[in-house]
Amino acid sequence: MSEHVALYRKHRPSTFAEVRDQDHIVSVLEGAIAKKTIPHAILFSGTRGTGKTTLARIFAKEIGVSDVDLYEIDAASNRGIDDIRELREAVHTLPYESEKKVYIIDEVHMLTKEAFNALLKTLEEPPAHVIFILATTEEEKLLDTILSRCQVFRMHSPSRTVLAQIVTDVAKKEGFTLNKDAADLIAIAADGSFRDALGVTQKVILASGDEIGEADEVATIIGAPKGSILSDVLAGLSEKNTEKALTAVGLVVDQHGDIKLFMKLLLERMRAVMLVRNMPGKAQELLDAFSEADQEQIKTLAGEAGSALNSHALLELLAAAEGIGKTQLSHLPLEMAIINICNK
Repeated sequence: MSEHVALYRKHRPSTFAEVRDQDHIVSVLEGAIAKKTIPHAILFSGTRGTGKTTLARIFAKEIGVSDVDLYEIDAASNRGIDDIRELREAVHTLPYESEKKVYIIDEVHMLTKEAFNALLKTLEEPPAHVIFILATTEEEKLLDTILSRCQVFRMHSPSRTVLAQIVTDVAKKEGFTLNKDAADLIAIAADGSFRDALGVTQKVILASGDEIGEADEVATIIGAPKGSILSDVLAGLSEKNTEKALTAVGLVVDQHGDIKLFMKLLLERMRAVMLVRNMPGKAQELLDAFSEADQEQIKTLAGEAGSALNSHALLELLAAAEGIGKTQLSHLPLEMAIINICNK
């Protein structure tokens, strides 16, 4: 693997067929191309790392726009009225090689109010040879007048299953094997971002001493807790053993682990316990996302042994998750939740 090329760039989709988890958008775009009803302005809205600009490039390519007639503008660094005035003048120039030319404006919500108004005039009456594709992570900051002149597509954050499959496939192409638990941990840490998932995968490949990525190895690299620490917290809560649970959290703090990620993983296991207990018919489907050792613990705690892991405990942990980041000691809300649960 080349260390100089980011995996998210090297393995980004280049055709509609390679785009994952955005079928609701791809089918409409393919239909528009087939019927030759191309909108003059498109907006892709979605959280970071969901592939907005990648999909914009693919769309431009599919309608026959060459690289020389494709322009990408970062609104975060070209946000003023003068920048948009230059754009308004440039759009009247005919394409060099293609029937159309496409302007991709990324993070369009960063434009100043004056720049927005100038862009609006261009969107209202664009030259016939121009297509605008706007991309934003904050659609709510856009003027209604801008939105009304665009065909708006809202992109899904990829599911954990899709992300795990993608990082597994990319790792394999790079001559590296991610085991199931490692891929799943990367998917959780990526928090719905294709880019972040592949960024973590690249770190794992570079840091690994061999060609196989294990879950604990991934945990060390991304600051996540080892599975045994999560198991100890759950066991401590179920036994109402305050010291055991707090000691496990202390290990995360001592290792400078990511408390927010730790909380997310803990909540996921708590959710599994609650659902397996209350939806026995779907227990195995719920358990498939976990390792064999974790599955055994979750099944045990879903029974009488985990009676302390109830809705009260879950609400305490949810409140703690909300509190993380709002105090100088990020682990404090979790520690207080543990004390409350164990002493209830």
